[in-house]
Amino acid sequence: MHVLIVDDEPVIRRGMVKMAELYTPAFSKIQTAENGEAALEQIRASEPDLVLTDVRMPKMDGLELCKIIHEEFPHIKTVVISGYNDFEYAQKSMNYGVRHYLLKPATKSDVHDMLDQLIKKPKHGYLSPSRYIEWIDQMEQQIWALQMEEFRNLIIGWREYCLSANISLAQLKELLDDCNALLVKRFQARHFSPASVPAHLQADNVKEALDAFEKGLLNMISGLQSVRSGHFKDPMEEAKAYIDSRLSEDISLDQVAAMVGLTPTYFSSLFKKITQETFVQYRINKRMTKAKEMLSAPHVRIVDVAADVGYDDYPHFTKTFKKIVGVSPTEYRASLGIK
Repeated sequence: MHVLIVDDEPVIRRGMVKMAELYTPAFSKIQTAENGEAALEQIRASEPDLVLTDVRMPKMDGLELCKIIHEEFPHIKTVVISGYNDFEYAQKSMNYGVRHYLLKPATKSDVHDMLDQLIKKPKHGYLSPSRYIEWIDQMEQQIWALQMEEFRNLIIGWREYCLSANISLAQLKELLDDCNALLVKRFQARHFSPASVPAHLQADNVKEALDAFEKGLLNMISGLQSVRSGHFKDPMEEAKAYIDSRLSEDISLDQVAAMVGLTPTYFSSLFKKITQETFVQYRINKRMTKAKEMLSAPHVRIVDVAADVGYDDYPHFTKTFKKIVGVSPTEYRASLGIK
């Protein structure tokens, strides 16, 4: 389980980390952030399972952070830890799906008791609908993009989640059957009809059911690979080629994501993971690379270079070029011996 601790006071952050490190079972990852803005950046880059946050912080406070998490990441558990014994704050935080409200100074016993309630004692027979739908969305995207590493990680997380929910074998079979049917339907809408053999329905225990379901998904992937039979274009290579060929156009992330058949959120995350750049950063760097190539041709006017790489606003182009390259377009030309 992955936890993120958010507090603007370094001493409290270190203390919370120490208490989290002493908890059993151990967390797979413990991260920290000094305010809501920094926390949100980390959440969008690598979604934690649990967020422990202070209320009063600069830039973005804990309540605003909880509100955004509740709206965009409803599967993430949130806990507010505050030094302000204010019912209004507690009440607002509960409206944003916050599971607990602890008062500072929180002791190790307080924190561990709270974690026990969240982690060791899940509600019997319950699976979050929002978590379920989110999982289906992610699985569809990862299978379609043939992202096997992400697929394996998602399967591991889903297995742990199903096991922790304490649902019966009958409930699990029904759930997995629904998952299977929904994925098949979504792929059929993409003009791919996977062979559907619900072997999990014949399982004698929960582990067998989950194993059979995972095997069925792997068969879907094999079927998709066979259908594509070597003609598959990597979605990120296809996306980069699309961006590179349209540097003069004002294309959006949503537009490129739709072109490769992925949701904007998943595309953005996958693009950054593979290229080490955001969509915006990648496009700007490519534009500046092309601008440098064009500036090496003496007969091309700088204003025409700006327009050809998507900048109708000439001052904005020169400012961006200098920020990326380190010198102005005119200075860059001079360095090449071009007057």
